[in-house]
Amino acid sequence: MKITGRIAEQKILAGRLASPEPELIAIYGRRRVGKTYLVRTFCKDEMVFEFTGIHGATMKTQLENFSRALQLAAKSAVALAIPANWLQAFTMLDTYLDTLPSGKPAVIFFDEFPWTDTRKSGFLQAFDHWWNASASKKSHLKVIICGSAASWMIDRIINNRGGLHNRVTQTIRLLPFTLGETQAYLKSKGVILDQYNQLQLYMAMGGIPHYLRNVNPGESAAQVIDRLCFTKDGPLKIEFSNLYKSLFAHSENHERVIRALAAKGKGLSRNEIINECGFTSGGTTSRILQELEESGFITPYIPFQKNTNEGIYKLSDEYSLFYLKFIEHAKDTAGGAWLRQYGTPAYISWSGFAFESICQKHVLQIRRRLGIEGVLMNAATWRHAPGKGAQGAQIDLLLDRQDRCINICEMKFSGSEFVIDKKYAAELDTKVNVFRAETGTKKTLFPTMITTYGTRKNEYYLGRIQAEVLMEDLFA
Repeated sequence: MKITGRIAEQKILAGRLASPEPELIAIYGRRRVGKTYLVRTFCKDEMVFEFTGIHGATMKTQLENFSRALQLAAKSAVALAIPANWLQAFTMLDTYLDTLPSGKPAVIFFDEFPWTDTRKSGFLQAFDHWWNASASKKSHLKVIICGSAASWMIDRIINNRGGLHNRVTQTIRLLPFTLGETQAYLKSKGVILDQYNQLQLYMAMGGIPHYLRNVNPGESAAQVIDRLCFTKDGPLKIEFSNLYKSLFAHSENHERVIRALAAKGKGLSRNEIINECGFTSGGTTSRILQELEESGFITPYIPFQKNTNEGIYKLSDEYSLFYLKFIEHAKDTAGGAWLRQYGTPAYISWSGFAFESICQKHVLQIRRRLGIEGVLMNAATWRHAPGKGAQGAQIDLLLDRQDRCINICEMKFSGSEFVIDKKYAAELDTKVNVFRAETGTKKTLFPTMITTYGTRKNEYYLGRIQAEVLMEDLFA
């Protein structure tokens, strides 16, 4: 098995496996993002024990599962005793580990770690006792704990105030594939698609490896989306109902936030989310937003010249947006259901917002194309709500640079070369003028087009557009 992408993560793991010290590594990221595959594949030669928690299972069932995992690791033909509690379970683990050579790295992998910490089980207390009293004294042990419930991993492990306080030696937040990694992954599967088709897949599914593994060679993006999202047995037709329930307690509140943001492509402030969702507790809202952010479903953007308290939240999970816009209430399940959506107002609106979201995730690639990768800068949004009779304006991505320049980015998804007409040129001029007037900035402003196939060099382009980024640059 081969790992696609994940270059930085592989480098980190290699360093920790070669370390002369015991390591406690915490890996978190949203469901289906490839955490387990990364650990199993990269650490396959060093893996001596693997245990996976069971969602919603009782303590008794978890302990039975632990006993079976230990039997498998020890290659015992005889079933092992089922431990009465977690302290006893870790004592059994120690007994097994003592039989192994200590001259080479030994990886102990706890997958879906949060699911094992059932109510009143004492699992986390037993784990931190085991780490502090035993595992941390063995320099060859590399303990990796993994979880999809990102907020739980951060609150209970990374920011632990008890026995695990400051014990985690490395954290890794695993993010979805970039467009470039998606292209490499599909190529490794023998899937040959042009970048426009790959971009369409990404707009519907995001860079989630588990979703992308269902793409078959010889299918267009429209065929793949049709099969996975609109047929009776399509795996992404029902994924949404399981996605949030498996990650969050009281997940209905998290879904309310996702639905509110899906309906407002330009984003909502914290107070607007409270009003839209009917929340009464500011503290509860903060927790929900943090959990969704850490799991990668939403992203806060700090508006230009504002502070973190004035952030705008946007839905950044492509699949959730696509599901709520098209799959949830779909009645057309015949072949070509998705292709029949092309050109509809709903398709045009969705594709615009989805492309903008992807551009915002690929700021590094945009900077690289503009030749400003080494320039300190801040990516921000900006919007001006006008008073009566005045003109408003919104900028969904601007690059505020230390070299006293600002790229004002216009992101346009199109199946062909984008054409600036007289009306759009006037809108762009108004946006630039209102931005300068309202912010008072003295920096040089560079109107910048980010498009799929480029922008036609007509009379409205020349002298107005100062820089350009193409779809192919986002794959770099």
